[in-house]
Amino acid sequence: MYLEKLGVLNKQFREIEKKLSDLSAISQEEYSELSKQYSYLRPLAAKYTRYSNILNGIKDAEELKKSEDSEIKTLAFAEYNDLIGMKNKIEAEIKLLLMPCDPNDDKNIIVEIRAGTGGEEAALFAGDLCRMYARFAEKNGWKYEVLSSNSTGLGGYKEIIFEVNGRKTWRYFKFERGVHRVQRVPETEISGRVHTSAVTVAVFPEAEEIDVEIKSEDLRIDTYRSSGAGGQHVNKTDSAIRITHLPTGLVVACQDERSQMKNRAKAFKVLRAKLYERKTLENAKQLSDDRKQQIGSGDRSGKIRTYNFPQNRITDHRIGYSIYNIGEVMDGNLSEIINKLLESEVGSKLKEDGI
Repeated sequence: MYLEKLGVLNKQFREIEKKLSDLSAISQEEYSELSKQYSYLRPLAAKYTRYSNILNGIKDAEELKKSEDSEIKTLAFAEYNDLIGMKNKIEAEIKLLLMPCDPNDDKNIIVEIRAGTGGEEAALFAGDLCRMYARFAEKNGWKYEVLSSNSTGLGGYKEIIFEVNGRKTWRYFKFERGVHRVQRVPETEISGRVHTSAVTVAVFPEAEEIDVEIKSEDLRIDTYRSSGAGGQHVNKTDSAIRITHLPTGLVVACQDERSQMKNRAKAFKVLRAKLYERKTLENAKQLSDDRKQQIGSGDRSGKIRTYNFPQNRITDHRIGYSIYNIGEVMDGNLSEIINKLLESEVGSKLKEDGI
């Protein structure tokens, strides 16, 4: 199945390669388009050659397994098992390459974390998730920056919004959308009882001005004095910004920066991302259902993942997958869970396409 599909794509790659070898025969516009196709097909063509060689090797090993020579037979069995392992690995890689590109894959992302059920413990876990994502971004070489936050006295967050800039950030962070449930003994709990709390996570692809039109007459912009940390400065300067998008009722506020101009720029960035998400979902005629699926109510229902600290277990309920290394995951090692989610997504999409 994969060999036939890759064979067709390999033929297309060779044809494009031939055309690009004679630049005098194509226009600049054609060159640009062919170059994009070449870049996409090149790794698939390489996989085709590798996959063909592995399949041929398996076929040869199967024949040698029938040998009457015990030494050859033993070597053939070992070779066969090695090649089957290589075949399974390359098929997983091919699945990922054949998956249609998400138009948001090359966009940076904005993440919004809100404390839900659980009071101060939910706010503390919101802070834990924020630190987990910051470390995950660092491990992948992505840039992380807080845009807006509303902290609590014990170091948690009622709400925090940050952006992550880097290649393929949307591809990996999109799986974090939804309700995250935590089960643990809170720092504020004296009796040692395990509490259950919930935090909601929303992820938005960052939007450019060309993606969303924001009319000045559709906005109400208010300034006010920042609250929280900042010493005497917060009592003297109206640096905080609140932007209300009147047609949709969306409200975005930012007070983290001392500069009103910087707060304004960050608030517009968040507003633009939220409007882009709304526009995208409306175009797909699934705004209410998709938004509900992503955010939920902030309660314990509609959860996508549970972090059970007493049992050292994290369970992703969408794919029924559990791992027992909660400390490592909270330290930013999310790759194992996200790769499993990617595999599930790829499998579902390829099944829909009949691949």
